[in-house]
Amino acid sequence: MENIDIGKKVEKFRKEKGYSSRELARIAEITPSMLSQIERGIANPSIQTLKVLAKALDVPTFSFLLEETNTEDLVVRFNERKHMVVENISYELLSLDFTGTLAAAIMNIPPDTSSSEKLLEHKGEEVAYVLAGKIKVYLDEAEYILEAGDSVKIPAYMKHKWENTFDEKAVILFSVTPPSF
Repeated sequence: MENIDIGKKVEKFRKEKGYSSRELARIAEITPSMLSQIERGIANPSIQTLKVLAKALDVPTFSFLLEETNTEDLVVRFNERKHMVVENISYELLSLDFTGTLAAAIMNIPPDTSSSEKLLEHKGEEVAYVLAGKIKVYLDEAEYILEAGDSVKIPAYMKHKWENTFDEKAVILFSVTPPSF
């Protein structure tokens, strides 16, 4: 909650509504000096004052308590992706990291390579899309060959593995929620 500045949010919502400080103070029935102190971060409003301000500004009360997101932290540049190699399979992380509830990566599987010796399972639900090449995917007892443009959804805890028995590298975009690796 270190990125929450209630006063800045009150000021932002006030300006979006086109209210002066005096107008909002009058509508919310608080003193202009109290509103000024809240907006400047000098005073912390009570829950009741937040409710009154929310009503006056026509916003949900919880909107004052949401953390700010730095949008620069949401962009991953091509040359800044995290790379890792696990048993000859390379992964490029498309999401910034494994925090949050979703992670996305590109998996590069060279010919004659398998993701594991046996079928594995994990708690994350997965969706994969074949960008290039062909790949075998094993889902429980079934085996499927996927080609570029094909996709597969793998439910949580379903045993599966990837195997490239073909002559060219397979490139697979996948997302998993929650992130597990």
